[in-house]
Amino acid sequence: RQLKDGSYSNSGNYKYLKHPNYAKSPEKYIRSFLLIQNDIKKLFEYVEPADKNKETYSHRVHELFIRVCIEVEANCKAILRENGYTNKKNWNMDDYRLIEKTHKLSEYEVFLPRWDGKYGHYKPFKNWSLNKKLGWYQHYHNVKHDIHSNFKHANIKNLIEATSGLVVLLSAQFLDEDFSCGTVLLSVEGPGNGMESAVGDFFNVKYPQWDEKDRYDFEW
Repeated sequence: RQLKDGSYSNSGNYKYLKHPNYAKSPEKYIRSFLLIQNDIKKLFEYVEPADKNKETYSHRVHELFIRVCIEVEANCKAILRENGYTNKKNWNMDDYRLIEKTHKLSEYEVFLPRWDGKYGHYKPFKNWSLNKKLGWYQHYHNVKHDIHSNFKHANIKNLIEATSGLVVLLSAQFLDEDFSCGTVLLSVEGPGNGMESAVGDFFNVKYPQWDEKDRYDFEW
């Protein structure tokens, strides 16, 4: 969350993110995301990231789409576990949706600067604020269980929206920290329009505003 001064990373207070008691093996989640991001970059060497190509689908896109959504689920489970959630054994999206209350996921915006057209700008969890299901996650669920009938939904638009959801989850937990040796987290100057570079410097993210009473006021 924001600190009392309205920032997310100023004044050194962000360093609690790196404390070993903050999260278990956070670098593993970041590394998985960076590998996915590299594969998306390779995909865009063959298919231009543009509105006219958003419905393009293939087995390669399908593979990435599934991997991204698995990572979304893994991050949601990690957040619930770290906060002592033990409601039941087999968690699903109804459980993951609880994270909206504590992280304001629906207010995060993600932008892919290299996208040509309007579909490079996403609020991947917006539907949760409208009491609706996440469209991209529903497509993932359908593709996973019946690829032959739903193969067309393993397309670039759903892939990028799902990846934006993963960017949101990582940003909500770790800002732009990649947990590499010797890194210094200070993403103060972003590309403008309230956007800042997300982890990996490929996507941009806009963080939500918190009421002052809900901001962190501790001194790291």
